[in-house]
Amino acid sequence: MPALQKLLDQAAVDVDSGRLPSCQLAVAQHGELVELASFGTATESSRYVVFSVTKALTAALAWQVIGEDVLSDQTRVAELIPEFDTEGKRDVTLEHLLTHTAGFPNAPIRSLDGATEQGRAKRFAQWRLDWPAGSRTHYHSVAAHWVVADLVEKATGTDYRLALQERVLGPLGLTRLQLGGTTGEVQELTMVGGATSELPVAVAVDQTALNFNDPANQAVGVPGAGAVAGAADIALFYQALLHNPGRLWRPDVLADATSRVRFDHLDPFTHVPANRTLGLTVAGDDGKAMMREFGKACSPRAFGASGLGGQIAWADPATGVSFCYLTNGLDTDLVASYLRSSRLSTLAARWGNAREATGS
Repeated sequence: MPALQKLLDQAAVDVDSGRLPSCQLAVAQHGELVELASFGTATESSRYVVFSVTKALTAALAWQVIGEDVLSDQTRVAELIPEFDTEGKRDVTLEHLLTHTAGFPNAPIRSLDGATEQGRAKRFAQWRLDWPAGSRTHYHSVAAHWVVADLVEKATGTDYRLALQERVLGPLGLTRLQLGGTTGEVQELTMVGGATSELPVAVAVDQTALNFNDPANQAVGVPGAGAVAGAADIALFYQALLHNPGRLWRPDVLADATSRVRFDHLDPFTHVPANRTLGLTVAGDDGKAMMREFGKACSPRAFGASGLGGQIAWADPATGVSFCYLTNGLDTDLVASYLRSSRLSTLAARWGNAREATGS
């Protein structure tokens, strides 16, 4: 199909030009993988650190616990984690954590600190809010999802990494998708591009991300940025969010998490409403979907999550298509990586629209 070939050709451009060392993409529809393509140093068996695309996995685990009425979106963190009853954090809820409105976007925690309950507790006690929870949105790159993981552990009595495997990944047959205890080869992260004067922070952020080349950091299983997977694994995970096989999630909880925007706060970087659900982002019907990295052709109901380097994953209920793009090239020009993922998302959605229209 011409639309699919355009997507593959576009993905190859940055690798062929030497901009990226490798990339991998996958498209799926109606529960099945349709295309998996790898470029550069990658093969079909290659896996990547999937950075913030990981957040959807951690959120999906929380949805299960919510569906069992063990937690709710309004559960106050301090009810289960005493360290949150300090430094003004008492009113932070699970909803705040999953919508990036908790108020501590830059709270410090190293991967190895988060690996244990004791290490997390020590850090949690030190954190302070930058503003009242729920009053504004600001992307929490790793801090909030460490708290989500700890809540899940305390609510279920099971290590969050094991819980994800037993409750979500195992039942879905996604054995190559791992959070913690990573085994096998992972594509090495490398810096690419040139730093821009407009984005002086980008280099520091990317250099920190290179820490995930360390097997010890991969083994931790950072719940907001540290899963390892291939593009097909993520695309099929999003198919599960569309179809809920085996009623893995309570239907009303899943429908809410993949559709209902909780806040209309403006994202401080894009200056458009963030459109956060309980763990995901929705494209929306305000003409700003491009600013949320969904490209130009997804329906307003498309939902997903993006990651460092232009990584992107989403599903569109209008066509039943899911898409994932991964790369190990960390571009110091964040605008370039954003434009890359938006172009690819546009082409993937156009392919889905064409396929759905023809019934093929």
